Formats: sequence, structure tokens, C-alpha cells
Amino acid sequence: MRKGCYKEDAKSKKYSVTIKLDTHAEQAVFQNTEAFKQLAENRYKVEAKNSELKNGHGYDTASTAGFLGMEIQGATTIFAVNLKRILKLLNKNE
Repeated sequence: MRKGCYKEDAKSKKYSVTIKLDTHAEQAVFQNTEAFKQLAENRYKVEAKNSELKNGHGYDTASTAGFLGMEIQGATTIFAVNLKRILKLLNKNE
């Protein structure tokens, strides 16, 4: 392992070996399928909406303590974003 791993005059000498599980191999095969490519083409739309929720409406951090408070914050945040989308679509059709 020394050849190609160690660099001359380096302060430390270490190397790492990556162990890939069967799950990694299955995922690599799945990523070459047509179904995955279709999902990947539409992913940017979902990521844009998640970004709007997180950065534009504070969905990344809970503003209250407790599960109920987080549920209410999540519901109102998603409601607000959906309402913005509805109003945008209604204004577009006018």
C-alpha cells in the first residue's frame, strides 16, 4: 500500500481504504436506470420549493418548543407557500 499512498516528506503516514457495501452497488445500478434519470430531471423543482420553505419562510428552525408547536409552524408555513402559489396562478390567468 505504500506505493501511491504515501508522499515523501509528509508529516504523517496514513492511508484509507473505502469499503463499499451491497447497498452502494444497488444504488449505482439504480442510478443508471431510466426511472432514476426521470426523477433526477424533476428534482430541481422540489429542491427549489424546499429552499423557499427553508430560506424564505423559516422552515429550517422551529420557533416554538414542543411537537404541537412545530406541527403548527409546519402547517402554517406550507399553507402560506401554497397560498402564494395559488395567488400567482390566479394572477397569471387574468
